[in-house]
Amino acid sequence: MKRISIVIVLILLVSAVACKKAENTDTETAPKEEVKEVVSAEAPLNGLSAEEEKDGWMLLFNGTSTDGWRGYKKDHFPAGWKIVDGTIMCEGSGRGEAGAKDGGDIIYDKVFQNFHLKLDWKISKGGNSGIFYLGQEELDFIWKTAPEMQVLDNVNHPDAKLGVDGNRQAGSLYDLIPAKPQNANPFDEWNSIEIIVYKGTVVHKQNGVNVVEYHLWTPEWNEMVANSKFPALNAEWADVASKGLIGLQDHGDDVWFRNIKIKELD
Repeated sequence: MKRISIVIVLILLVSAVACKKAENTDTETAPKEEVKEVVSAEAPLNGLSAEEEKDGWMLLFNGTSTDGWRGYKKDHFPAGWKIVDGTIMCEGSGRGEAGAKDGGDIIYDKVFQNFHLKLDWKISKGGNSGIFYLGQEELDFIWKTAPEMQVLDNVNHPDAKLGVDGNRQAGSLYDLIPAKPQNANPFDEWNSIEIIVYKGTVVHKQNGVNVVEYHLWTPEWNEMVANSKFPALNAEWADVASKGLIGLQDHGDDVWFRNIKIKELD
């Protein structure tokens, strides 16, 4: 009886070893699954994606250099602006539009006509700034010649409650058309905007949503300007140029800009 038991045990052991060997052989000969590299289509911070490069986008700020930028009606980049952690930052002077001694608005030194502009902005608590387009250097301030997309802390800056129907809040065509829906993020949080200008048609996008649309040089445009806060400038200001400069405003408050890029439209 013992002899039979031993034989059975040996048979079982031999079977187990054979099965294990067969299992290992199957594993070794099984084809390996192909691993495909995943390439992100998103653009890097202050950079262009491969698709954007192919599509003709131009980077206006690379996160480290002020190349292409200078002060409005100046031949240098003002000391009141800094490159900080991959952003163009205006250091607040606490003096509002009077600004710092060597501050003031800045412009990119190239004229654009039909274009699609993108950038991100972040404002300090109670802060105010703006993004100008189609600006000229004929007068003492760019705001006297250019439409402005408002940059604002809607909660803490009093300008948010002035004007008409919220037309001085973030994303608005300043003092003319309110951004609707009003979807700006609070102070110290980033907002992404787009401004599209094409043969007089202008669109403001804020955080992925169309918030303003209007048409330059029309009777409706002239009427809006006539009812704005700048009556002394109405005749000149209404006649916005068909091409001009991109500008960022020094309104005396801390404000940050990044991911500034543009595509010229045919």
